[in-house]
Amino acid sequence: MKKAYVFPGQASQFEGMGKDLYENSSLAKDLFEQANEILGYRISDIMFTGTAEDLKQTRVTQPSVFLHSVIKAKLAGDAFQPDCVAGHSLGEFSALVAAGGISFEDGLRLVQKRAFAMQKACEAEPSTMAAILGLADEKIEQICAEIEGVVVPANYNSPGQLVISGSVAAVTEACERLKAAGAKRALVLPVGGAFHSPLMKPAEDELREAIENTEFKEPICWLYQNVDAGKHRSPSVIRENLIQQLTAPVRWTQIMRGMLEDGVTNVYEVGGNGKTLRGMFAQVDRNLATEAL
Repeated sequence: MKKAYVFPGQASQFEGMGKDLYENSSLAKDLFEQANEILGYRISDIMFTGTAEDLKQTRVTQPSVFLHSVIKAKLAGDAFQPDCVAGHSLGEFSALVAAGGISFEDGLRLVQKRAFAMQKACEAEPSTMAAILGLADEKIEQICAEIEGVVVPANYNSPGQLVISGSVAAVTEACERLKAAGAKRALVLPVGGAFHSPLMKPAEDELREAIENTEFKEPICWLYQNVDAGKHRSPSVIRENLIQQLTAPVRWTQIMRGMLEDGVTNVYEVGGNGKTLRGMFAQVDRNLATEAL
């Protein structure tokens, strides 16, 4: 049996997340209180009692999802024995911490920095994202490349589902052309900006310094990274890929296929609703054994 542990990203939050962990584990309680101190506000209160709208704020969403996943992994103790890990976008930070590549404290600080930098970049220019369903990746790539303005493939989520990202005008034009080319749906997403596109360059520049000043260690297992879908253990390579992640596409479809080609037999989703990434794996191999941690 070869086990992969995968960590969800933004949009996997839910009301009350983590409250049961806090109330039933002294370790979880200590980690939440440590997080409150690092962040400078009681994020635990927002996670446990905040509304869905409260949890949608990028500055809250990203550290909340990170904390929920990492604390779940830490509570697993000796049962957490991955052959490999990966995380979708933000989830890559959770995966890296869970696998011992960076400390819990440093991971949380980077996620906080990332959230604020992305929020700032979103406010600098009107931008958005859209999910394209039922069209070949190559066709989407071709049409995006033909459009003036910024619009690029951002999230290769699963076969037949690719999210594009860019300026409002370019994404709107792309949606019309992609529907004309045969896409089943082109759905503009309720997000604050163009994540994983060149419009995130100011956020990447801001995050670079923080990542370069963070201590990285070799993780306990392979880390599949979003930027190239490759598996890595070299701290220097992991660091550089993490810096490029904000402006590069999330190659999740390629990561899933790579894991299966490398012999992964069991996938455990750590955090969030426990269903998002498992559903994506089902699009690649319906017979794969998956479960929520």
